[in-house]
Amino acid sequence: MNGFKFGLEAEFMLASATDFRPLWYKDVTFKELDDVFQSIDLSGLPSLEGLADEPPHSKLMPFIVEGYGIPDGEMKIIDAYPKGVEIRTPVCESLEQVFDVYETIYLRLKTALKKIDKSLIAISHHPLESKFSGPQNKRRHDFWLWAMEVMTTYGPDINVSFPKDISDRLFNDLVDLNRKVNYYAPAMAAISLASPFFEGKPWVIKNHQGKSYRTFKRSVVAPAIELHPDENFRIEFKVFEMTTKSEDFYAYFLLVLSLFLDNELKGRAADQERIYDLGQVSMYGLKAPMMKDRFVELYLRAFEVLPQYGFDPSKLKVLESRIETGLTPGDEMVRSFHAGQTINQIMNALSHLKKLNGEMI
Repeated sequence: MNGFKFGLEAEFMLASATDFRPLWYKDVTFKELDDVFQSIDLSGLPSLEGLADEPPHSKLMPFIVEGYGIPDGEMKIIDAYPKGVEIRTPVCESLEQVFDVYETIYLRLKTALKKIDKSLIAISHHPLESKFSGPQNKRRHDFWLWAMEVMTTYGPDINVSFPKDISDRLFNDLVDLNRKVNYYAPAMAAISLASPFFEGKPWVIKNHQGKSYRTFKRSVVAPAIELHPDENFRIEFKVFEMTTKSEDFYAYFLLVLSLFLDNELKGRAADQERIYDLGQVSMYGLKAPMMKDRFVELYLRAFEVLPQYGFDPSKLKVLESRIETGLTPGDEMVRSFHAGQTINQIMNALSHLKKLNGEMI
């Protein structure tokens, strides 16, 4: 794995640590959270070099307030309406290091937030809130509209960069690379869906119980990936949804690696096809047309491709039951709801991280 670099960004909703009532910007201030962050011990973590400054934070940290920036007259962000918080690992040399760092940061952040009666919740769309309006905070009108849309969504970014010889080969044809991502990304999203609620109830669309309101909302506008040419073409892969399990995120990293490293994957699609497919995935998950076949193709190929680069594909096997049943974390939430659990009780279940070693924190 020499020459590969990794990082994980994971957005969490906040809830009361007492009764697990979902919180939003109406319930917590930027300053309240920033004061907590400033007090957290950062010793023993890798260098924060490479992490971006995030106004209005004044200190570089491996966690930030996620939300809606409030601008002054010059469009400088001077405050924020929190939607939740984000953990962002520093640049790591291996996947094992990513999760050692991620779990350490999570525990320190969770412990600190509990002192102000806040808890981290791994869900990908706010279960109660769906609409937000704020003062224009982007000079581009479309960027401003998107900033308002994502005030209710939460998700991870899987960050990977490659050794130079691999990077030069991978990014020789960016048009073809984008078409490849367009084809397989919807199936990858389908395995992870974790946002089944809309305004306090399971999301229903066209008399059908949908799978993911987050993916439904993101599908038309949001990209599947972002490329950073100035950082050795670092990839941010953005279609997965949140999870309480480190082993899930580990599997998601392996899928992203295999997608980009596999020269034999033949599927290609236009942007319009990706948008349509993600809409179908948001409703039907892996049961959407062709999604299971696409995912199985990528999954099986990973066991051939990853060992060539020193990665162990066996950790993908945690996804086998989802492939067989089509059931996702979101389906488990809905099942709990119909069994009589309240939204707050379901949020409680989403407030515990399962580490790679199986320990719950």
